[in-house]
Amino acid sequence: MRRAIVVMGVSGSGKSSVGAALAASLAIPFVDADSLHAPESIARMAAGLPLTDDDRWPWLSRVGTHLADTVTYPRGIVIACSSLKRAYRDRIRAGAGRTVAFVFLDIEPETVHTRLAMRKDHFMPASLIESQFATLENPSADEKDVLRLAVTRGVEEIAGLAWIALCKRGTDEGTGQETSR
Repeated sequence: MRRAIVVMGVSGSGKSSVGAALAASLAIPFVDADSLHAPESIARMAAGLPLTDDDRWPWLSRVGTHLADTVTYPRGIVIACSSLKRAYRDRIRAGAGRTVAFVFLDIEPETVHTRLAMRKDHFMPASLIESQFATLENPSADEKDVLRLAVTRGVEEIAGLAWIALCKRGTDEGTGQETSR
């Protein structure tokens, strides 16, 4: 079965680390959606300015296009993408052209602040984390394709929990809401 998976959450939640580990477990490619941002958007964030929805729409469309690309990713793909608002997830769903599963890394703000203080060489400054939490719309119960995992364990364990849940349910059936707190 082909898998199209988005690992989502605020900056510093572990999207890239968990996404890469999950992709390795599934033996499919991993893409960090940060690499799909327009240079202007990266410069904006590096300057400490949050992106607007108008900045995000083309980027989210590129994420959806990658998820739908069965030629480049015939067995599937895992993408790390913040996907903070329902409208953003809906844009990705529309662009993916097929069923997509989201793995929401639910993390406490204090943990993110600690992580971002230690992170080096990333274009997004820690000063923007408050805007991410303000933007975040927790997935609702009707978003059956979202698996919710609390970030209270290590990367490998979280990726393992996601792998088990996704393999058990299959992305074609949706993953449903689940919490591992």
